Amino acid sequence: MTQPLRIDFISDIACPWCAIGLASLELALSRLSDIVEPEIVVHPFELNPDMRPEGEAIVDYLGRKYGRTPEQIEETQRMIRERGAGVGFTFGPRTQVYNTFDAHRLLHWAGIEGKQLPLKRALLRAYHGEGRNPGAHDVLIETAQAVGLDAARAREVLQSGAYADEVREQERENQAMGISSVPAIILNQRYLVSGGQPPETFEQAIRQVLAQPQ
Repeated sequence: MTQPLRIDFISDIACPWCAIGLASLELALSRLSDIVEPEIVVHPFELNPDMRPEGEAIVDYLGRKYGRTPEQIEETQRMIRERGAGVGFTFGPRTQVYNTFDAHRLLHWAGIEGKQLPLKRALLRAYHGEGRNPGAHDVLIETAQAVGLDAARAREVLQSGAYADEVREQERENQAMGISSVPAIILNQRYLVSGGQPPETFEQAIRQVLAQPQ
């Protein structure tokens, strides 16, 4: 007999650890399919809210933000590729960091349409796997259509600025809860797991949550 489990997944498309975290979480859930019935709800977080539309080279961005050298950045990227491979996520050549606000607006709409998680997965693959710009409207529309969303409606959402207020309100709520880094995964609206943890960590946390009295 399965138990319901709400999972709030706070993340950004631009975050490689979010891609690892989601893949790892879903791997853990597949191992627990006989005891858990999950509902994953995606929430927005912007690592680069002031990023210009054309983006910025990753080396320049990480060097400026964290003071890292190109060699340090390459070493981190290598580690990320290895961690991704371990949970079935393939990282490709990413050279730019982009603004993701429009992607979050589209994800909000996709949630209304019941396609939020498939779109989230597809956008993570488009950026981290293929190096595509997740802020470009043509990329967003194509990705939305690929997961079964209406392309014309997706274009309308993007061009109209729809759901901007809703996304900003969710971001404010996350900040009010003290969320300052991603991924942040909240189980049953009570238990926080931070970071791109291994599947075993998620599995253990989920088992502990399910064992708690409702």
